[in-house]
Amino acid sequence: MALIGNRLAVAAFLAVAAFSQQTRFDILITNARIVDGAGNPSYFGSIGVKGDSIAAVGHMPGATGETVIDAKGMVVAPGFIDIHSHGRGGIFEVPTAENYLREGVTTFIEGPDGSSPIPLAPFLERLNKTPRTVNVGMMVGHGSIRQEVIGLANRKATAEEMERMRGIARQAMRDGAFGLSTGLFYVPANYAPTEEVIELAKVVGPMGGIHVSHMRDEAASIVEGVRETIRIGEEGGLPTQVTHHKVIGKENWGKSRDTLRMVEEARARGIDVTIDQYPYTASSTGLAALLPQWSQDGGTAGLRERLNAPVQRGRIKTEIVNRLQNDRGAGDAKNVVIASCAFDASLAGKSLADLTQARGVAVSLENAAETAMEILKKGNCSAVYHAIAEEDVVRIMQSPYTMIASDGGISVMGAGVPHPRNYGTFARVLGLYVREKKVISLEEAVRKMSGYPAQRLKIWDRGLLRPGMKADVVIFDAATVGDRATFEKPHQYSVGFRDVIVNGKLVMKDGSVTAERPGVVLYGPGR
Repeated sequence: MALIGNRLAVAAFLAVAAFSQQTRFDILITNARIVDGAGNPSYFGSIGVKGDSIAAVGHMPGATGETVIDAKGMVVAPGFIDIHSHGRGGIFEVPTAENYLREGVTTFIEGPDGSSPIPLAPFLERLNKTPRTVNVGMMVGHGSIRQEVIGLANRKATAEEMERMRGIARQAMRDGAFGLSTGLFYVPANYAPTEEVIELAKVVGPMGGIHVSHMRDEAASIVEGVRETIRIGEEGGLPTQVTHHKVIGKENWGKSRDTLRMVEEARARGIDVTIDQYPYTASSTGLAALLPQWSQDGGTAGLRERLNAPVQRGRIKTEIVNRLQNDRGAGDAKNVVIASCAFDASLAGKSLADLTQARGVAVSLENAAETAMEILKKGNCSAVYHAIAEEDVVRIMQSPYTMIASDGGISVMGAGVPHPRNYGTFARVLGLYVREKKVISLEEAVRKMSGYPAQRLKIWDRGLLRPGMKADVVIFDAATVGDRATFEKPHQYSVGFRDVIVNGKLVMKDGSVTAERPGVVLYGPGR
C-alpha cells in the first residue's frame, strides 16, 4: 500500500510539473510558504491561478504567468472567512472593505445575533448590484423573523404566528441563507422559549443550514446558555455553534473549562457543535445590554414609560447595578465605554464613570446606573465592555472546535471609537497568539480562519489552497503581521499583509488597494 501511495504521489507530482511547463497562468505565485487551510504542515511551492480559480499548486519549474508574484519570505494562505460579521451596512459605504483586506479577510458572513434583513432576497439583490472587493454571505436572523411576525411583545407565538415564522425561515433559505442565527440575549428573541427556536431549526436543518447562537447569557448563566445552544442543535437536527464565545464578569472567569467540556461531551454523543471567538478581553454591543430584557417590552416607548414610573425605574436600576457589578461592568463603571451614539457623537470614547462624574455626582455603580438610564431614555448607543479574562480567551482559542471571527464590521475610518476587533481580529491572532505567545501554531490559526469556517458553512469551493478552488488568496509576512488598533485608538489598519487576491483578481498589491471589485454574493445550500 505504501508503494502504491508513493507511485501515486510521484505521478501527481509529474502531472503538475508537466502541466506547469505548458501553461501560462494569469497569476503565478512563486517561492511561497504554503499554509493550505486544512491544518497541514506548511510547505514550499508555487500556486497558479487561471480566471477566478486555483489551477495548480506545487512544484512547477518553468511555469510562467501574466502576473508573477515572488512570495519569498512570505506566507501564502487561503483568504480568511469571517463567520460572524456586522459588515452589511459598511459594505455600501466602504465597498473596498479595506479594514478587512488588511487583515486577510476575503469573505464575510452577515446576519448574526438573530438580526438580518427580512425578506432576504431584496438585500441580496442590492449586494449583487454593488461592486465590492470581498465576498458576502448571509444568515437569517430569528430575532428579525420574530419581530416581523410578533413585534417587540413579551409573549409566546401563537400556532398561526409560528407557521408564519417557519415560512419566512424557509424562504430565506431558498433565497440563499446559510442558516439561522439567534440572539437570545436580545429583545425580542429573548422572549422566545427554546422550543420556538427548535421549530425554526427543524426547517433550516433539512435545507442544509446551520444554527449560530449569541446565547441568552454569557455571564452567570453561561453554562445554561451553552446547554440551550446544544439542545437546539440536538433537537433541531442541525449543526449548532456557540458564537463569539467568551466568559463575562469576574465571578464567572474560568467557566470556559465547563463550557468546553460540555462541547466535547456533546460531540462525543454525536451532536455537531462548534465555537467561534474573537481575541480580546472586551466585548461590544448596545448600552441596552445593561437593561433587564423585560423592561424593553414594547421597544423604546415601553422603556421610557417604565423609566418614568418610580417603582419600575427602581427595579431597572437594581438590575443595571447588578450587571455593572457582576456582568459586563466587572465591578467598575470605567469598564463600560461608549463606542458611538447616533444622537450625541460627543459621548464616544467616554466611560460611564466619566459621564457620571461630568454630572457632578460621585462615581458609584448606583450613580452610573442613573447615568445609563438617562442616556437610554434618548436612545441606544454602542458600548465596549471590559469584563473578560485573558485565560478564558486562550483556553477557548486552543480548542480544536474553535474558529476565529471578528464580530466586527466594515468601519468608516475615524467614525466613533469602535471596538478594535473591527480592524485587528485576524492579524492579532497571527501576531500576538501565534508568533509572540505561541498559543496555537500558524497552520492551526489559518485553519481556524479559512478551511474550518468554509467546511462549517458548506462553502466547498473556498477555504483551501487546492486546484479547482476559487482563488481567494492572501500573502503576508509572518514575522511582522499584527494588529495596531487599540481601544483608545481603534482606527488603525493591521500590518503585514502585502497582497490579497479575491476570485482571481488582485485587490491589494504590494500593500495598496487596487481598483478591482471582484467580490460575489455567496449562497447557502438551500437555494
